Amino acid sequence: MSSLFMEEYISEAMMDVLQSSTPIVKTIGLIPKMLMQNVINVEDAARSTKLLAQTTLRNFLGTRTLAEMLSSRDAISMQMQAALDEATDPWGVKVERVEIKDVRLPIQLQRAMAAEAEAARAAGAKIIAAEGEQLASRALADAADVIATSPCAIQLRYLQTLNSISSEKNNTIIFPFPTELIAKFIQSAAA
Repeated sequence: MSSLFMEEYISEAMMDVLQSSTPIVKTIGLIPKMLMQNVINVEDAARSTKLLAQTTLRNFLGTRTLAEMLSSRDAISMQMQAALDEATDPWGVKVERVEIKDVRLPIQLQRAMAAEAEAARAAGAKIIAAEGEQLASRALADAADVIATSPCAIQLRYLQTLNSISSEKNNTIIFPFPTELIAKFIQSAAA
């Protein structure tokens, strides 16, 4: 009996796949390339190989997270090719290559992932703002300590404040008050 060699690409198989961390990956394009010879153990080798490829893909991807799925397509393809080739060998089918072409996520999953990323960005921004406020409050506390220990520093700060108030275009009336009197009030309040 002569061998029949037929090279065939199975058309792209699109399917929904459940995976470990996220509910469903909507569609995955899969193209196994195979050589068939002496097909005696199966009636429709192309269809059987296509169905086997789909179930194998579901099994492989069902144990992985979305990140693993997206980052290791080539490794998954090679593992699938080896598994499919081993399973189809008794049929006289040689699976030469498996290629995961496309991974599409459902719209709801895309929205959920976008909302999660936005929440992470907002949380990061709040942390940065809180750290900035903490540094500013420490700087103000240090400045207050310096001003409290130096009468000249209090006087300079008083003059700076008067200067900034007078430069504004408003109807503010400034009544200078001797800082010596204020210092006595501050000392009596601290005691």
